[in-house]
Order: sequence, then structure tokens, then C-alpha cells
Amino acid sequence: MTHLIIRKVAVLGAGVMGAQIAAHLVNARVPVILFDLPAQEGPKNAIAQQAIAHLKKLKPAPLGLVGDTQFIECANYEDDLERLKECDLVIEVIAERVDYKHDLYQKIAPALSNTAILVSNTSGLSITELGKVLPAELKARFCGVHFFNPPRHMHLVELIATPDTSADLLNGLETFLSNTLGKGVVRAKDTPTFIANRVGTFAMLAVMAETEKFGLSIDLVDDLTGKRLGHPKSATYRTVDIVGFDTWSYVIKTMRDNLPDDPFSPLYQTPALLTKLLDQGALGQKNGAGFYKKEGKTVTVFDAKLNEYVASDTKADALVDRILARSSTERLKLLRESTHPQAQFLWSIFRDIFHYAAVHLETIANNARDVDLAIRWGFGWSEGPFETWQASGWQQVAQWIKEDIEAGKTLCSTPLPAWVFSGPVADQGGVHTPAGSWSPMVGAFVAHNKTGEQDKPLFRTSLVGEQQSHPAEYGKTLLETNAVRIWVDPRRAEDDLVIVSFKTKLNTISPEVLDGLVQAIEIAEKDYKGLIIWQPSSLQADGAFSAGADLKSLLPKFMAGGGASLVEAALVQFQHTMQRLKYAQVPVVSAIAGLALGGGCELALHSAKRVAHFESYMGLVEVGVGLLPSAGGLKEIALRAAQMAQCTSKKRGDLIEFLQGSFQNVALAKVSGSALEARSMNYLKETDPIIFNRYELLEIAKREARTMAAAGWRPPFRPTGIPVAGKAGIAAFKSYLVNLCEGGFISQHDLLISSAIAEAICGGAVEAGSLVDEEWLLKLERKAFVELAGNRKSQERLMGMLQTGKPVRN
Repeated sequence: MTHLIIRKVAVLGAGVMGAQIAAHLVNARVPVILFDLPAQEGPKNAIAQQAIAHLKKLKPAPLGLVGDTQFIECANYEDDLERLKECDLVIEVIAERVDYKHDLYQKIAPALSNTAILVSNTSGLSITELGKVLPAELKARFCGVHFFNPPRHMHLVELIATPDTSADLLNGLETFLSNTLGKGVVRAKDTPTFIANRVGTFAMLAVMAETEKFGLSIDLVDDLTGKRLGHPKSATYRTVDIVGFDTWSYVIKTMRDNLPDDPFSPLYQTPALLTKLLDQGALGQKNGAGFYKKEGKTVTVFDAKLNEYVASDTKADALVDRILARSSTERLKLLRESTHPQAQFLWSIFRDIFHYAAVHLETIANNARDVDLAIRWGFGWSEGPFETWQASGWQQVAQWIKEDIEAGKTLCSTPLPAWVFSGPVADQGGVHTPAGSWSPMVGAFVAHNKTGEQDKPLFRTSLVGEQQSHPAEYGKTLLETNAVRIWVDPRRAEDDLVIVSFKTKLNTISPEVLDGLVQAIEIAEKDYKGLIIWQPSSLQADGAFSAGADLKSLLPKFMAGGGASLVEAALVQFQHTMQRLKYAQVPVVSAIAGLALGGGCELALHSAKRVAHFESYMGLVEVGVGLLPSAGGLKEIALRAAQMAQCTSKKRGDLIEFLQGSFQNVALAKVSGSALEARSMNYLKETDPIIFNRYELLEIAKREARTMAAAGWRPPFRPTGIPVAGKAGIAAFKSYLVNLCEGGFISQHDLLISSAIAEAICGGAVEAGSLVDEEWLLKLERKAFVELAGNRKSQERLMGMLQTGKPVRN
């Protein structure tokens, strides 16, 4: 069942989580039926319908395209149970009560097909207990699948088996979750709250306990435990605000009720401060008051001593900053030795988490790798607890923890397991090795799971100690400069394609990058089948394909005497490189993930093909820096509009309707919220694959390039007669802009820039339907760009972006 075909999915429960799981399935083009109870008034499917309507209001957006709510069907348990027979997978997402779930399972079991898989999206209830009421033949097709909230954006899914669950089913589900939905799958043991919530919740409880012990303020602790430690900026207390006090209290209660024999169980109590705020009606972000409260534009934080909200401005001491900036092997030593309370606090929370993870590893996970990945993917840490411990010096840190346990400084007196100090882990200096990760249950290092995404790609998630090749260094380098690396995968049958990766910040495009692109094309044309543009940062959730042109390299040209000629020369190089790429004698495939803005978007537009990760954010955003696209992006928009008009047999004078959407996107600097939206904005074509697993991005791009080469790919003919919208189009778009300006939606300078965009995209002041060539359109882009580059307000926007990273609307 490893190759599991899921034609349709039923989601049972139209709460916030169930509706968002349904939304992400639709993102992946999996048909969904969303079930809930029949409404007492109005249409019987009103509960599911209201949940779907609410999806459009949620932030971050659960859907890649808002209009895709139409593909979620509504149903209720009273009228539509027979529709469950249409579904290969049924995901139960109702309230976290065993009796409720048992009642539902008994109700739906007769309606399921004899091959349907039933899974529960519980955050911590026993999967084995939940499955007890199922018929014998269904028990092998039942397991737990725990999505993290929000399902679209959180990478982790925990997969939990019962003793009866089919091994083939688990393998098939893991492949579906990783390949189709793009998730990082961790197999968890059937223990309360599984892996991520178990360790992550303890970590937050430990932080709160140590906060009280050291007498630190809430905002100081969040400053200490956020990005400084490689954790999300929401850190600890703000994360609880986001999750909600009621939800987090329930997770703690689950641990308290189900783990009475846990040596750390005294900590499984709702923190006194949280209880105090709950008694005052605070629920966190969901009702506007939690540990933090926003009053107008001012954010305040609760002061337990004063019993009121006060200004939030406490930051970490400079000494702690200096310590955290040191190497991994030095940081913990310096924190432990320091007498500063903030440093002592940080050492304490590191020690507490290491202690807990080691004591519980054997009971909650199959190996240490699963613990670290669960915390990285589920809680957004840059390193898991075992990774940090190992990077800091395994044996020395273990000895420090032992000393603190013996001195009564820890949250629990249970000693570290024997395997920490002797045997293979001690010999290897940690739990992660090239051979695998430590499993106390097996008593050996266990290789990573071969199912799903873990075994297919060239690169996979790497942990400290595994010694995988770094993506920026892997392979045979053909040419490397300060700006680019041109390389090949040296494995047999994989060395027929050239790959070029940028080395600039956010993969911006500098003159040196342009030179590198031309060199990569020349190398590929000489000896290879194709060229892939791929960035190692695409493996990271916050990575970028390219954030556009290197503005810092352009600024001196703007300001220099005779700057116009320097700016135009830079534009000529950019445009010529894009044209060289478009008409290369081998297929050029852009592998896109993350930001593809400005020049990065134009680079993608000129590629023979694009393969995009679902989380790709594309747009021509130059208006924000006072400029307009000038590397051929507007030319490509005009050309695509002409091609679409020709395909629909429209007259040349009707080009405006094919340009309108694209013009508005550029004039308003709109960025797609997903690859699906980028396709609707015509930055991606219907033939450009959209994938969900970022680790497969390079592999799919390589397959596409090989397929194109094998099919005898040839570059397109250079168009000699491109019909343009001309003066009629310019007039129509300027009228639209004037209305926006008079309504206060754009400024006068926005009007100036967008009018220049209209002229370039419509082919200039010529008659509608006039025929032009690409060079004519490129000259229009250059002319408008040079004029704007000399404009004082445009220069203010450019400098503002460089200084603050935010657009200036002057």
C-alpha cells in the first residue's frame, strides 16, 4: 500500500482545524467533503458552510486561492453518511473527547468502503483506546495523523500506529502526507500528547518555572527565548497567547491526567499566572488579552507583581548577547559559569529540556532523530534539543546536568539514562551519526526511515552529527565566483545537467550574478542537456528563489554624475542576459520556492519552464522602490497577452482585456500568496508543475529539463510582429489610475510610475494593434526606468527600502 491512491477525502468536523485541513487538501488538488452535525435551523449543512466561508477571513491564509472554497463539498451526518463510500481517506477532527469520538466511529463505520482508511487528528488522546470500538476489519486501517495548526503552514505531521495498524498502510500514508501534502512526517509512539507537544509543552512549562525562580519579566523572557535561541519570534509567552489559554490549558491537563507516574509530573500544572489571567477572563490573542494586550498601537505586557498591564520594552542584557554570539561549544559553558541571572536562566532551560528529552526518549519516540525533527517542524526551532546538546559537547554537558541533578537544581531528581554516559552514544559524542540516530529501545544507531520524502531527494533534512553534504557545497563544481556556483550532480546518470546557484543575500541579482548566468548557459550549451536555476535556500521555509535586483549595486549609479548612462548600461546587461536565457540552446528550468520578486520574477518568466513549490511568492514589485520592471518582465506580459488574444481569435484592439489583470498586479505591486495564485496571475503557466515537498524541487526540475531535452527541445522563434494595445490601452489604464489616485488609494508618484508601466506594457504611443518586436518593448522599459531613476521621489523610495526594508509611499 506504499503507492496509496487517494481519490477523495472526507473530513469529519468543521471546526477551525477540520476546515483548515480540508483547505490544504484542496490546495493539493485533493477533492474533499467536509462533514459536521446537521444545523438546528436553516440549511442542514449550515455548520460546514459557515466554516468554509470563515476560511476566507483567516490569517495566515489557509487556501492558496481564496476561490478554491468552491471545491470543498458540504455534508452532515444525518443525510450524507452514504457519501463516505466515495472517500479513500476519512479524517476525524472533532472535539478531544474519547466518548464523542467513539460515538462517531460507531456511527460511520458501516458507511465506510471496505478499503477506506480512517484516521484521527487528535493532539494527544490514545490512538489505541480510540480504535477499540472499531470493527476488527477496520482496525488495520486505523491510525492517528496529527496535523499542527495552521495545517497549511506547519510542516510537521505525527503519524501514530496502534498494535493493529497495517505497516503497509502507514508507509502509504507517509508517502501521501509527504509527497502530496508536502509534510514532514514523524512516527510517534502512542503516548500522551505524542512527541512534539510532549517535549514542546514541557519546554514552555520549564521556561515559566525558571521565569518565576529567577524573577524575570514576561517580555524579557520572550526576548531571551525567541530568535536569540533560534526559536520563533513569538518565543514562549506570546506563543501561548497565539495558541489560546484554553487550548494550552487543555494540553497541560491531558499530560497531568495521563502521566501520573512521570517523574516530571509535578510540573504538569497550569502555571499560577496563567490561572490568574484565566480567572480574569483572558484567553490570549483570541479575545485580545493574554500575557500581552494591544491598546491602540501600543503593546503592553502583564506584570504579575502590579497585577496590571505595563509598557513592554525590556530587552536582554548585552552580556547575554555576547555569550549567545559565541560558538556552540562555548555558549553553554559561558552561560553556566556566568553569575548574571539572565545567563543562569538560559543555562537552566537548556539543561531542563536536555534532561527531559533524555529521560523520555525511549518511551515517546523510536529514535532521537524523531524528537529533534518533531520540535524543529512542530515548534519552529532551528535545532532540536539533542542537536543543541551534541553541538555543545555531549559528554561535558551530560556531566554538568548530572552535577545539577545531584545538587538539587533541576526540575526532577531522576538521573540521566546510562546510555548518555557510556556505550555507543558516549563513544560517538552524541545521538546523531552518519549511520543514524540513537534508539534506546534498539540499543543502536538507527538509519532514517526510507519511506516517503526521506529517501527520494538528493537533499533531506539534516541534523547535527549526520555529516551530510551541505547543499551549497555538494557536487562537482564547474565554475565558482563570489556571486554564483555552477555545478553538476556527480552521481551516475545525474551528471547531464548544469545547476547554477546564487551566493548573494536573498539570492539577489547583481552584475556578477548576470555574468555567472551567461557562463552557466555557455557551459550547458557546450556539454550538457539543460540548465537548472536552483537555490540551496529553497530547502528552508524562509528561503528565496531571488528577491530581485541587487539594489545596493544600483544606488551608486543613480547618484553618480552622468548616472543615466550608467543605469542604462546596467539595464542593457540585465535585459540581454534574460534574452540569452530565453533563447538558450538548452532548456532552462527555474526551480522556485519562496520569494521570486522583481528581477527574480523576471528571471522565472524568461525560463523555458518553471517548477514551483506551493509556497512561492511571485510578483513584479518595483513600484515599491519608485521604479518599474525593466529586465523584460513587462515585455513578457505584453507578449503573453498577445498570444492569449491570438489563441482566442480576438482582434488586436481587444488586447486590453488580456493586459488588465497583469497591469493591475504590477501597478499595485501585488505578490502572489501561493504558487496557485502566481499561476492565476500569469507568472506561472498551466504546464509549470507545482509541488508541495520542497525537498523534491530540484529533482522535479531535473526531470522536467531531461524530458524537454529528450523531446528535442528548441528555443522559441523570436517574434517579429507583436500586436500591442497602444494609445487606447494607455488611455484606459491611466483613467483607472487617476480614479485610484483621486480616491486616495495611490499617491501622485504612484500615478507617475504606474503611468510609465502602462506605456511600456501597451507598446508606447502607437495605434492599437500596431506590430512591434521585443527590442522595441525593451527600449520602452529602459527609457522609463532611466527617467524614474533620476526622479528625487524614486530615489527616496529606493533609499528607504535599503535602510528600513519597507516600501516608502511618498
